[in-house]
Amino acid sequence: MTTGGGSELVRPPGGSTRATLLELLFDVVFVAALALVSMLIADRASWTGVAPVVIMLMAVWWTWSITSTTTDFYDPDQRPIQTILMVTMFGAVVTAAGLAVDSHALVFAIGYVTPHLVRGVVLVAVLHPRQRMAEQRAARFLFWFVVSGFFWIGGALLPDGWAWALWVVAVTIDYVSAGARYPTPGLGRVPLAQYEKTTEHLGERYQQFVILALGDVILVPTLEISRSDFTLARSAAFVTAFCTMLLLWQIYVLGAGSIVRTTAPQVLRRATRLAPYTHLVMLAGIVCTAAAFDLVLERPTGDTPRRWIALIFGGPALFLVGRTLFTYKIIGTVPWRRVFWLAVMLAVMPWVGGWHPVLVAALIVLVLSGVVVTDTMSRRSSRPLLRGRPG
Repeated sequence: MTTGGGSELVRPPGGSTRATLLELLFDVVFVAALALVSMLIADRASWTGVAPVVIMLMAVWWTWSITSTTTDFYDPDQRPIQTILMVTMFGAVVTAAGLAVDSHALVFAIGYVTPHLVRGVVLVAVLHPRQRMAEQRAARFLFWFVVSGFFWIGGALLPDGWAWALWVVAVTIDYVSAGARYPTPGLGRVPLAQYEKTTEHLGERYQQFVILALGDVILVPTLEISRSDFTLARSAAFVTAFCTMLLLWQIYVLGAGSIVRTTAPQVLRRATRLAPYTHLVMLAGIVCTAAAFDLVLERPTGDTPRRWIALIFGGPALFLVGRTLFTYKIIGTVPWRRVFWLAVMLAVMPWVGGWHPVLVAALIVLVLSGVVVTDTMSRRSSRPLLRGRPG
């Protein structure tokens, strides 16, 4: 570990692209927050109670995504960057505490806003004057998080009706400003060339986080089954959750990291800018899948309520949609085989209400198995696309 003068903060060309141990610890903290989000969704009695949790999920993911972009552009072995990681981890713990209780809106908002402001202030303060490009980049990020921070904190101080309205504005500012490359008065936007400087580090970070997050699909049901009897139906549901986790892992690893780590400038730029949004959809799918199995493990037999059906089918469907969008937006081709299986899910949903929840979950395993089989069969034909034109 080095002390890190301002001139040394930017990641040196040709440096190590491996994730540091502190970054891996950082991931574990955020995966725990995602597990809590899954349990909150499972505990909600109606869809109206899920809307605030969705906003919280978007906030948790955005903190991870922006921080990982920071450690890709700046050297995570430097002390200022490690300080930013530690502050962000603590912010994630505070945010998770705010997630657990609806009345802790201010705790949640402070836990989310503080790490973003600290990161911007530290970078602007310590970057060497010769690192003008990096300093301006940090200033752009800081400007927009100050703007959204007013809405996050303001919403937490207002009654519930206004709170969620302002938080919708706040999370929209965070996501749209990033998509627009942080247009800032006097500084303009982040140059497109900076997105082409992404290293293999960022691709590995996304892979590592998604794989860790997939563990929630079995972790959340494990917490549920530990409080229940090991009946035959519940044990079958547990095995189904495990198989679903492995199948989603297989669907993700077929080429996703290869696209993010590509060296073609146009493809790399597009992957860097789109990965936070497409991976949000995939993570939403993971969170919903974990919530679904939490419910199925609690009551594996009897009729399956509509809300349960939506979670059991919707989680894997969201994951497939996010993965498909990532492929389409980067490569320019539609993997129609996955669209076919999405259509199958949509077609069977109205017919499974009278089934036991464990049987509905087993049907999802069959559908995901079909996705993996067709993906594997078409893998040879898809490989040239990764080396060809960006679409």
